[in-house]
Amino acid sequence: MDNWWHAVWATVRAEFSDLNDTADVTQVVVRLGLALLLGGILGFEREMAGRDAGLRTHMLVAVGSALFVLVPLQAGFSQENMSRVIQGLVSGIGFLGAGAIIKLSAEREVRGLTTAASLWVSAAVGMAAGLGREATAILSVAIALVILAGVRMRKKPKPEDEEPRDK
Repeated sequence: MDNWWHAVWATVRAEFSDLNDTADVTQVVVRLGLALLLGGILGFEREMAGRDAGLRTHMLVAVGSALFVLVPLQAGFSQENMSRVIQGLVSGIGFLGAGAIIKLSAEREVRGLTTAASLWVSAAVGMAAGLGREATAILSVAIALVILAGVRMRKKPKPEDEEPRDK
């Protein structure tokens, strides 16, 4: 029975072998933590603006994106394979963003474009953090906040005499 427990313990240690080095663990914690924080900042702004995709959604998108690029980095993927991972991630986030966009046919109005764009930025910020480009991630969030909170455009008045394009 003692050999069985020894084998189990050895297997568990082998499964967590990527956490042996303190520097590696610290790197993972810092990168995922930064993605979480920066995604949370973007999500908080969206939540304060009363949007459906808020704090939790942006945090999850950023952390997920960081994780999708961090794991292949740790596994030693080639540049070519990392490019494929990033391409897949960007495409997948596009589908998530599409879900945030709603066309209201009665008002002939499309809503959710800014929220979709903020999800896309949140994914990019998570990727930057996951790839170890922390300064780029932080600067990107600062720019995004200026755009989201500082640039509030007034709605353009709709021409009353314009005919609908599609029925």
